[in-house]
Amino acid sequence: MKTKALLNLPAALAGVLAATSEAKASALLPLAQVTSSLKTSVQTALGIVFLFGFIWGVINIWGGAQKLKHGDADGKMGIVSGIIIAGAAAIMTALFAIFGMSDGAMTPTF
Repeated sequence: MKTKALLNLPAALAGVLAATSEAKASALLPLAQVTSSLKTSVQTALGIVFLFGFIWGVINIWGGAQKLKHGDADGKMGIVSGIIIAGAAAIMTALFAIFGMSDGAMTPTF
């Protein structure tokens, strides 16, 4: 008799939880829904990352130019890597547009 009551306990608890308003609200929300505040936060974080990346890219370009000035052949790779780092936002946006996924590109905000 006691084991039968214990077997019904999870079903009873699930019924109680389903009756509360928070449980109903969380069960009905779709998993893929993104709030606008989260999107804005991600866009701001992306803007900060691209800002530091741009500065780092410019420093790499400058360092590559200095290496070329002193006759070092590795300066060319420094310039190329700096261009890629500094232009990462534009490169990724162009790639998204080329492959038809322009809705997936987020605009970084500062």
